[in-house]
Amino acid sequence: MVAVALAAGLVLSALGDSLTFFYGPSQLIARADAASQRVRLGGLVVPGSVSREGAVVRFEVTDGAASMGVRFAGVLPDLFREGQGVVAEGRMTPEGGFVAETVLAKHDEKYMPPDVAKVLRENGEWRPAQ
Repeated sequence: MVAVALAAGLVLSALGDSLTFFYGPSQLIARADAASQRVRLGGLVVPGSVSREGAVVRFEVTDGAASMGVRFAGVLPDLFREGQGVVAEGRMTPEGGFVAETVLAKHDEKYMPPDVAKVLRENGEWRPAQ
């Protein structure tokens, strides 16, 4: 039992921040090592920020404290909309942008991932469903 507990503790310690589901733009900007690893960026799509250039889509994600530009080449989920919650998985660029390999959108009108809701509440941007 002691060996199993020790092994589990070592694994959790080694994983550290990688257990976090996603980071908001302000958290990601503050991380010095973010450009060197694959991360998840979460928040709300900024209204008016979505633009398409062929198969490439550019948009901004905000957590209320900061915004980050995202570039995605691919097909967006059907539920992707401006003002809605989104999680993009990919890497930061040296210029401070984000290149997404995968984009996930919230699945219905009432659901908000708990981590997104927490970040929005902390930044005074929380708008619960009416």
